[in-house]
Amino acid sequence: MNSEISLIVLPVFLVIGLGFSLKKTGLVSSDFLFNLNRLIYYIALPALLFYKIATADFLVSFNWPLLTGLIISVLVIFVLSYGYGSFRGYQPSVHGAFCQGAFRGNLAYIGLAIVYNAYGEKGFAIAGILLGFLVPLFNFLSVLALILPQRRDTYHMGTFYWVKQIIYNPLIVASFCGILWSYLALPLPLIVDKALGIITGMSLPLALIAIGASFSLSKLRGDLAVAALSACLKLVLLPIFAGGILILLGVRGQELAIGVLLAGTPTATAAYIMAQQLKGDAELSGSIIMLSTLCSLATYSFALYCLQLMAI
Repeated sequence: MNSEISLIVLPVFLVIGLGFSLKKTGLVSSDFLFNLNRLIYYIALPALLFYKIATADFLVSFNWPLLTGLIISVLVIFVLSYGYGSFRGYQPSVHGAFCQGAFRGNLAYIGLAIVYNAYGEKGFAIAGILLGFLVPLFNFLSVLALILPQRRDTYHMGTFYWVKQIIYNPLIVASFCGILWSYLALPLPLIVDKALGIITGMSLPLALIAIGASFSLSKLRGDLAVAALSACLKLVLLPIFAGGILILLGVRGQELAIGVLLAGTPTATAAYIMAQQLKGDAELSGSIIMLSTLCSLATYSFALYCLQLMAI
């Protein structure tokens, strides 16, 4: 791993490691971590997304083939993982958690940090706009992945549950507001601009610390072979599919690299919460999240090395 790749990947994982150390030394308690996650989810990251997208040139930052390629690749992995779970006859709770873990990436916490380290403000704006479209897709597919295996059971979900997941998701709201602001080319008042500049400076560092503080090897329970396969689909097969589809769609250069990096994010921590809510195997979801996060240091380094060889 050369020095350029190290400067992109290692700082992100060092901050995650700092969060893990803070929790181990007792400087971060469980109650503090709970409130910190709420601060990040409802204030810090939405502010960051809105600010970076709103101040970007939408026509320059938005890439329709890039978005299309990522959506297609996610749908392909969703179908493959769901079909494989059906073929293997997984229990409904295992089936849903396995499928969700294979496609739902941690775009907001890790994906944005990696892209920002690699491609700066311009890359972050492109990734942020994509997030505004991909997060609703992830939420919708997660609901399908978790409830379809249980469709013959007595469990039923409210008709508007997945709609609420989209409407009330602060990351989606912030992204869409930023997209609209950027598309209309509205100016930000100087005072608001300065205030958001201060607030957003804490967003990604706090998000990475929160991931590290939430990390626990005790969550590696359940069927680790199933968890490892799901993590492999997420970290290896999905970015390979995404890269191939994006190339076929004519996406090149920095946009191709951003697409591959976002596709290669480890499984989102929200997958654990969603599995709990919808009667999926939460332990398996936790194992997939832990394994994919641990292994993403290696897979990101390899992906960046390959992109570097392609002169991207």
